[in-house]
Amino acid sequence: MTIRHIAAVDLGASSGRVMLARFDTVSGALGLVEHHRFVNPLQTGQKYQCWDIDFLEKEIVQGLNTLPVVPFSLGIDTWGVDLVMLDKQAERLGPCVSYRDARTDGLLSRAQHELGCEHIYQRTGIQFLPFNTLYQLRAFADTEPELHRRVAHVLMIPDYLAWRLTGVMNWEYTNATTTQLLNVQSGLWDKPLLNWCGAKAAWFGKPCQPGKPIGHWQNEAGQRIPVVAVASHDTASAVLATPLEDRDSLFLSSGTWSLMGFESDKPCIDRAALADNLTNEGSVEGRYRVLKNIMGLWLLQRMCDELNIGDLSELINDVNRLPIGQSLIHPNDARFIHPTSMVKEIQDACAAQSMAIPQSGAELARCIFDSLALFYRQVMQCLTQHHGRPFRYIHIVGGGSQNRLLNQLCADACQLPVIAGPVEASALGNIGAQLIASGDLYDAAAFRHCIRDNALLTHFTPQHNPALTACWPRFQALTQPTKELCL
Repeated sequence: MTIRHIAAVDLGASSGRVMLARFDTVSGALGLVEHHRFVNPLQTGQKYQCWDIDFLEKEIVQGLNTLPVVPFSLGIDTWGVDLVMLDKQAERLGPCVSYRDARTDGLLSRAQHELGCEHIYQRTGIQFLPFNTLYQLRAFADTEPELHRRVAHVLMIPDYLAWRLTGVMNWEYTNATTTQLLNVQSGLWDKPLLNWCGAKAAWFGKPCQPGKPIGHWQNEAGQRIPVVAVASHDTASAVLATPLEDRDSLFLSSGTWSLMGFESDKPCIDRAALADNLTNEGSVEGRYRVLKNIMGLWLLQRMCDELNIGDLSELINDVNRLPIGQSLIHPNDARFIHPTSMVKEIQDACAAQSMAIPQSGAELARCIFDSLALFYRQVMQCLTQHHGRPFRYIHIVGGGSQNRLLNQLCADACQLPVIAGPVEASALGNIGAQLIASGDLYDAAAFRHCIRDNALLTHFTPQHNPALTACWPRFQALTQPTKELCL
């Protein structure tokens, strides 16, 4: 048989999909179709902001059961940091709380005070974000002591869903690194940090590398389908599907969050990396994704929701007619994490800097795009210092890679060629890990070659952009110093 069908469950913070890939093992042709899509709305009417994990499981099973063919295998990728707790009877304890909930407020600074920033960073290599699992577990211990006493197992979201399908518990490495609980040197759970957040080592198993078979899921027809531990953090999957030219290429996974970084054989955990709040998340084949989290298109999504803007093409056309740099914000300012009104927050930020206050949707979007492009330049310069030599390309993947205006602004601001695509990078990386696990492809390099041969890639050449260049000194002054992501 030369045709291999592979299923990917790809969950994001706003929607989920069951995808089906068709791979020709002889020609190397790879195709991907969306089979089933469902929403993943945040549940806000309870004590906490939560995910409806039972609904997600039901939609996943429905999508898998209605596939037109029986897949050779399947894998699951999701966002990071969020978790599910189980008791000794493997019953879920409490709701599946979202990282956007405010229960962790104040715990990051408390950990830094009690343990020391450098101590935590040297042990984990993970940047300080207020919603990391480290602080979620401490919040759970502080606010739910009765439930906390009954915990026997802790599973990250993709591991929980894989367990529900297979009955086998697993702790996949790339997602485990997002917790800020994994020791960057040993690759094992860090006991001092577990102690601080009130967790026990017995709640966790040894993290496994992507490619490990977990177990089997049985469909309605009684057929058993292997479930593979892919790079289950969606950004790790997206980077696997990024057709990086070489080690001097930057990746930019552009979606709700923008994640900009490079692959490295070694983590960057010196004082300079700590000062720059870099993160060293797990990648495939034992490598690290040295990157910076950027608020990304979350700013645009919230603004469009508030103003009921549905036609992004028309919005971008309107943006193109506006002058560059009239209003600028720092995308990573903590005020933009969960504002009551994104529109008002952007306007207030501009007013505080005595800048023109954007009013229309196009003016707000112009502000967001210009600010993101300039921040990409700032982050690129920061990453170059840690990489030790200049980068030659920027590869933009994910949904944001379809935004031609922002892609060109990125190329102009960074003065580097931009290669955009694939759009479905997380799902493709999920598929890629399964193809490598099956032996159909040898390694990540072979899969990236396959992506170059099959994906639609668009090239953007950097142009001289005097208006954008003129904004740079103002943007630098705006972003230093700042209160970035609750640090």
